[in-house]
Amino acid sequence: MARITGPLSGDAQKVVADALQGALVDLIDLSLVAKQAHWNIVGPHFRPLHLQLDELVDVARQHTDTVAERAVALGINPDGRSGTVAGATKVQQPEHGWIDDGKVVATFTDILEGVIRRMRERVAATDEPDPVTQDILIAVTQDVEKQHWMFQAQR
Repeated sequence: MARITGPLSGDAQKVVADALQGALVDLIDLSLVAKQAHWNIVGPHFRPLHLQLDELVDVARQHTDTVAERAVALGINPDGRSGTVAGATKVQQPEHGWIDDGKVVATFTDILEGVIRRMRERVAATDEPDPVTQDILIAVTQDVEKQHWMFQAQR
């Protein structure tokens, strides 16, 4: 069986692997909870929020692939299986059933704050061991912060 190897080893590889895996779980679950809210939002602001949630899903899914492929390029196996995501997620879960549009705005403002905090921790952690991974995580953080601003502006 072929094995993928990368330039990192030891502690550097462990730090980067943890950062990438955590980012992967956050992004996969972010796309799932955004889609859940997208299907169940109700209220006078349904249409713009319905579309905004789809934009958030697209952002999360795009970065998910980049993060996972960076891990593979470093010889790290990304794990995006549903059981792994469910067991490791730190993403706040939206309510079950119909969700009022105002509640969606408040919930996603909070969800994105948590994701941003964890992404910034990963950015800091990867500064020395792998600036290339750090650059990817900075791009993720930038896009998530933009989404946060757009939800927060509707409060």
